[in-house]
Amino acid sequence: MSTEQPRRIEIYDTTLRDGTQGEGVTLSLVDKLKITQKLDELGFDYIEGGYPLSNPKDVAYFEQVRDLDLKHAKVCAFGMTRRKGIKAKDDVGMNALVDSKSPVITIVGKTWDLHVDEVLGISREENLAMIEDSIAFCTGHDHVEQVFYDAEHFFDGFKANPEYAIQTLKAALAGGATRLVLCDTNGGSMPEFVLTTIKRLKETLPEANIAIHTHNDCGLAVANSLVAVRAGAVQVQGTINGIGERCGNVDLITVVANLKLKLGFEALEREDSNLHLTELSRYVYELANQNLVPGQPYVGSGAFAHKGGMHVHAVQRIAHSYEHVTPESVGNSRRILVSELSGASNIAATLGKKFDIENNRDLQREVLDRVQVLENKGYQFEAAEASFELLLYKAMNQCPDFWHLDHYRCVILKNNGNASSTEAIVKVKVGDDYEHTVAEGDGPVNALDGALRKALQHAYPQLHDVKLMDYKVRVVNPNEGTAAKVRVMIEFAVRDENQETLRHFTTVGVNENIVDASWEALTDAFAYHLIEAKAETLCV
Repeated sequence: MSTEQPRRIEIYDTTLRDGTQGEGVTLSLVDKLKITQKLDELGFDYIEGGYPLSNPKDVAYFEQVRDLDLKHAKVCAFGMTRRKGIKAKDDVGMNALVDSKSPVITIVGKTWDLHVDEVLGISREENLAMIEDSIAFCTGHDHVEQVFYDAEHFFDGFKANPEYAIQTLKAALAGGATRLVLCDTNGGSMPEFVLTTIKRLKETLPEANIAIHTHNDCGLAVANSLVAVRAGAVQVQGTINGIGERCGNVDLITVVANLKLKLGFEALEREDSNLHLTELSRYVYELANQNLVPGQPYVGSGAFAHKGGMHVHAVQRIAHSYEHVTPESVGNSRRILVSELSGASNIAATLGKKFDIENNRDLQREVLDRVQVLENKGYQFEAAEASFELLLYKAMNQCPDFWHLDHYRCVILKNNGNASSTEAIVKVKVGDDYEHTVAEGDGPVNALDGALRKALQHAYPQLHDVKLMDYKVRVVNPNEGTAAKVRVMIEFAVRDENQETLRHFTTVGVNENIVDASWEALTDAFAYHLIEAKAETLCV
C-alpha cells in the first residue's frame, strides 16, 4: 500500500486583474480587498492584485492590502518587462512593481517571435535581455520573495518557433524566475498539444517549476489546466467563475473541485477539509454585480437540480445514481425542481419535510395539478421557489394575509427632451388602519416597491432586510404582439445588518400587464419573507 502523499498544486488567483478585463466586470477598491480576504480565508496560495502603475485604484490596493491580516495567501504585483533601450532600474514600470512591496512579482514577457518582430518591433536578442534584466532587477530586492515569469502566448509561440520560445524561458530562469507560467493567451490550444509540449519542456528544463494559465476561447481551459498538472505543472492560474477577457479565463472553482475530488491532488491550504466553493463563487458574482450561472459545474444552482420524476425517484433512493459527487463536498445543495414534468414525488422531495406532507399524497397531487394549470398559463416555478412555497401554504390554508390591497396607481410623466419620472401611489389596509403612501422611482416597479415598503414599514420592519437583486421579463405568447402575456421573475436577497447576504429567493408573476405581473412577484416576495421571518400578521 502506497504511503506517498498526494502532490500539492498551487492555486494562483487573478480575478482582481485578469478577471476585471472581462466585459461588464468592475470591482471597486473595497470589493478587491474583500475578495482578497475571502480568498485567503479559503486557502488560496497567490492573489494577483493588479498592475500598480496602471491606475490609481491598483496603487491604492497595494497600499491598503498591507493592512490585511492575511494568514496564507501571498499578494502578487503584475507588470511588464522593462522597455526597450532602457535599464530596468530606470524603468518607471519596474520601480512601481518593487515599490508595491509585494512579496511576489509576476512579469509578463513576449514568447512568440511574431510579437517580438511585429508588435514590439525589436530584435529577438533584445527581447531576451528585457526578460532576464527585468526579473533580475525584481529578485534583487530583499522584500521580493519570488518572481514569476508569465510567458505570454507561449503555446502559439512554441508551435511557431519552439527553439526561440524555450530561449525566452531560459532567459527568465537566468534572471531568477521561480515559476515559468505557460500562457494559452489566445485560448486556442488543444489538450493533446498542451500535454506533449509540457512533457517536452520538463525534459529540456528539468529544474523549472511550470505553471499554467489558460483562457477559454475553445471551451477547453479546464481541460488544458488539468492535463498541464498531469504533465507536471505545480501551479494553476485562473479566476473565480472563469471571468475574464473574451470567453474568460479558466474557472478556478471547477479546477480546484476536479483536482481534489476527481484526481486526488491537494489544493488550497485550509485547516478544515471542506471546500467552500459555492460560497466563494456566489460571493464574487455578487460583488462583481453579475448573475449566477445556473449550469456552472459544481456550484451552479442547477448543478445538483433534478426535474424529471424518474430522476427524482432514483436520486432519493441512491444519490450517486444521478450525482457524480455529493453537493455538500463543494458547499452546494440538492434541489428538486417542480414543473409540469414533475411527478408527485417531486413535491414530497422538494418540501415534504418542511411542510410535513411526505405522506400526504392527496395534497401532493393537488399541488402538482395546480402547478400544471399555472405553468400552462405561463408560470414557471422551477426557478421561483418562493412562489412555489406560497402555493403550498395556500393549499394548506396556512398563508396569512399580512395586508389587504385597496388600490395602487402608477403615473409616468414624460416631457419632450427630459427624462421621465414615475410616481406610485399605494393604499393598503394593515390591521385596522389604512396606509396611503407615495413614492418616486426609476420606473413603475421601482416606485411600487418603494411605496409598498413605506406602507408596511411600521407594521413589518423585517422588510427592510429584503433587497431586489435581479428583474427579468419574458414574453409568454409572442404571437399576441403587444397584448401578449409576460412572465416577470424577481430575485431577492435577504441581508443582515452588516449587508452580508444570508439567502436568495425568487418569485414569479404572469399577466398581460407587465406592472400587474411585477406587482404579483413583488408582493409574493414580501409575503414569503414575512412567513419565513415568522412575522405576526396584523390582518384577520
